[in-house]
Amino acid sequence: MAKREGAEMTVLNGDAHSETMNWEKPGGTPIHGARHTNVESDYEYGSRTGIWRLMRVFKSFGYHFTCFAVGQALEKNPDVALACVRDGHEIAGHGYRWLDYKDWEPEAEKASIKRCIEAIEQTVGIAPVGWFTGRGSPNSVGLVWEAFRERGLELKWEADAFNDDVPYWMDVPMENGDEDAKGLLILPYAYDSNDMKFVQPWNFGGSTFEDFLKDTFDMLYEEGGKMMSLGIHPRLTGKPGRTKALRNFLEYISEKSGVWVATRREIAEHFSETYPYKRRASS
Repeated sequence: MAKREGAEMTVLNGDAHSETMNWEKPGGTPIHGARHTNVESDYEYGSRTGIWRLMRVFKSFGYHFTCFAVGQALEKNPDVALACVRDGHEIAGHGYRWLDYKDWEPEAEKASIKRCIEAIEQTVGIAPVGWFTGRGSPNSVGLVWEAFRERGLELKWEADAFNDDVPYWMDVPMENGDEDAKGLLILPYAYDSNDMKFVQPWNFGGSTFEDFLKDTFDMLYEEGGKMMSLGIHPRLTGKPGRTKALRNFLEYISEKSGVWVATRREIAEHFSETYPYKRRASS
């Protein structure tokens, strides 16, 4: 679950123009120097209605999710953050603002990472143990690792990868020569099983998305021992018809044996215990 509402591009947040990404009429030319109230209102739907509908559905199944939390979004809507923690969901870092960081200077990006960590700590009273930037720079993963280390926090997982259906360990260059190196556990994410498909030019409908999720699940279930990521946004899947499709999918997998619906923290802790980090032999 990505919680970004309130941290999108808008002049109200000091930006030069309005948001164009991931709303019901995506793309187009942003409005410069003024508000785009339709975009703001569509984003607000996620915080005002969508998130609560989705949380009710997850609660009905007893399932927990990881919330990719943008720091400013939590600051503006602490009730959502506190409800997530109350219901047993994980809060992970997702940047302080929902911006594209590809051209940011490393120190500025690291400062934004730390600001997100602080926003989570101040909002819910606990620090995140995982991270997904999304629109990152080539430096993002390393900067996240450094920011956690400099704040004395444990980074149990990072998800800025799309290259596998199972977790894997990555050596951390900054740990070279460190006998106590801990490595970095990568829990790959996925854009194919992501509700952004609802607002792309080909525009998945709810039933199409439901069928695709079931096909993805069936293939991984057949292979065994795989991890399926399902990415949703309150302002997208939180709309009624799409929530129904999600509920149908959750009902479908609830009837299968040996299925574990888990937060990324839970996956990371299980994987780390079962397959401890081992530094790769240097060539």
